[in-house]
Amino acid sequence: MTNPLLDFSDLPLFDRITPEHVSPALDELLAKAEAALEQVTAPEFPATWTDIAKVLDVATERLGRAWGAVSHLNSVADTPELRAAYNAALPRVTEFSTRLGADERLYAKYKAIDSATLNTEQLQAHKNAIRNFVLSGAELSGPAKERFAQIQERQAELSQKFSENALDATDAFAYYASEEEIAGIPQDVLQTAKAQAEAEGKSGYRFSLKMPSYLPVMQFAHSSALREKLYRAYTTRASDQAPVEFSKFDNSAVMREILSLRLEESKLLGYQNFGEVSVVPKMAESPEEVVTFLRDLARRARPYAEKDVADLRTFAAESLGQSDPQPWDYAYIGEKLKEARYAFSEQEVKQYFTAPKVLAGLFKIVESLFEVAIREDSAPVWKPGVAFYRIERDGALLGQFYLDQPARTGKRGGAWMDDVRARWLRPDTGLLQTPVAHLVCNFAEGAGDKPALLTHDDVTTLFHEFGHGLHHLLTQVNEHDVSGISGVEWDAVELPSQFMENFCWEWDVLRHMTAHVDTGEPLPRELFDKMTAAKNFQSGLQTLRQVEFSLFDMLLHTSHNPDEDLMGLLNEVRREVAVIAAPAYSRTPHTFSHIFSGGYAAGYYSYKWAEVLSADAYAAFEETAAAAGDAPASNADTGRKYRQAILEAGGSRPAMESFKAFRGREPSLDALLRHQGMA
Repeated sequence: MTNPLLDFSDLPLFDRITPEHVSPALDELLAKAEAALEQVTAPEFPATWTDIAKVLDVATERLGRAWGAVSHLNSVADTPELRAAYNAALPRVTEFSTRLGADERLYAKYKAIDSATLNTEQLQAHKNAIRNFVLSGAELSGPAKERFAQIQERQAELSQKFSENALDATDAFAYYASEEEIAGIPQDVLQTAKAQAEAEGKSGYRFSLKMPSYLPVMQFAHSSALREKLYRAYTTRASDQAPVEFSKFDNSAVMREILSLRLEESKLLGYQNFGEVSVVPKMAESPEEVVTFLRDLARRARPYAEKDVADLRTFAAESLGQSDPQPWDYAYIGEKLKEARYAFSEQEVKQYFTAPKVLAGLFKIVESLFEVAIREDSAPVWKPGVAFYRIERDGALLGQFYLDQPARTGKRGGAWMDDVRARWLRPDTGLLQTPVAHLVCNFAEGAGDKPALLTHDDVTTLFHEFGHGLHHLLTQVNEHDVSGISGVEWDAVELPSQFMENFCWEWDVLRHMTAHVDTGEPLPRELFDKMTAAKNFQSGLQTLRQVEFSLFDMLLHTSHNPDEDLMGLLNEVRREVAVIAAPAYSRTPHTFSHIFSGGYAAGYYSYKWAEVLSADAYAAFEETAAAAGDAPASNADTGRKYRQAILEAGGSRPAMESFKAFRGREPSLDALLRHQGMA
């Protein structure tokens, strides 16, 4: 077997996969999946869950694993050759997937399955499958079905184009700052910027729009002119407001067509808008319920946000001599105000969070709370520096994961967890397949011989993605369609990730995962206390920012006419929600990858929705800790209950049932408001 994409004996052979392997591998896998579909939809084929799984699920799972490996490489190691191979294959995969989901013969076969023959996990998977057939157009016929398939294929192309434009627009910009412009920027950031400029044969300091480069400039650079330059470049990426040399990356037309196609798809399925389609498999009952939730949250947060802005403006006028702060000034003012109010800076804190020590601390808490062991492991990887680990309990393998931390050219921005394969009691072999996940971040690399330093926000991001990973890896469900994160309602899928963020604010956790980069000393308690005092600094502003994104997303997919300029809607939302006016040239939707290429369309509210669940779930740890007089991270009994009720159950039952199994009641907003200092 020479094509690594066709080797399913164990883990993906990432070190051997090349663009040339993509097309021939898909030729074979699509042909086998096609044959499997024809076999199981034949009239004489038995309508049983196991018989269908042995033939069709085995073929489509292999197709999914191979295509997943290609998609992953396209996200973390983009090259022109790989991009071309991916784009050439995308329509073929999309066409088969769309046809499979809408096949009326297969739909009829699933409807004919006797539910009395199914176990609890299979019943939930079967229920989801029937729902997904309907949402995939299985009840359409004739021209409507043909048009639905065309829409799916075109949407896949457009989403990929949106993602490429966002990545290319981000990678295309670089500014080489002079010595006169860099005052205030942290030394480790300057060291990296200078090295990058020198590597290109340039003088000065190279700043990009990647977060590890962009954010420190906005927070620390004394030069408002430098901040404005980067801010304008960042907020106009992939838009009609970008410089003419970057106009080829403009996403305006792409977004308009995506929205038109989503609306057309919704009408074909019998819904008024895409928001209605989006909530069908979610916890929320309707778009109206979501909008009401968001506006209620905005109403509660607004007084705190208005006070946040008033504090910033007063401080800017009295201490920085800025009577009229601009949007690119607020991150800098905020950092200075935090330093003045709490007597510490993010840069000071960052010196204690070396990446290896943080990772060791994260592993320690996961091991103690969830009764597992995390060990280094080996596997083929796509780039040097990608690590691989295994999770065990009592010596038995539960799952494995890749960890890719540094930002680099050709790697999509942000952070995410994705599955490589799911836990599955395989029907073809009778053997248990253990789950494997990707955990991907975009952190700064170490400078010189020093380890990489993480901001506290980076640490929180790492814990967040690891929470997703635990949801996928600790599942005890044997049906792959509802094991781990599969089958979990989209507005509940952020519960385990946001839950893990809480531990980043626990002294008993942080003192074990910090060591000063120069002295090795742990984070001083005094500094931790200052961080805790500042925890909810500008929480009102941050809440309104998330509500703004979420409300814009839902209204964009319910009341907006795709033929109209979406900036009009965004400006309306900003007038309703925002307390800091954005400049007229700002085009944040043009790189809003979550909703245009990341699966969160009419679902971005999920972050705030799940925050209610996660804050309430964490409150259970706080309550047991208070009763026992110890720390939330020390309570293995509560950890076991949480693990069994939520992590191990995966998507095998509705998320509300899992939450109530853990908490004994439905969630309350109170814990979230208290955690964010808005109670």
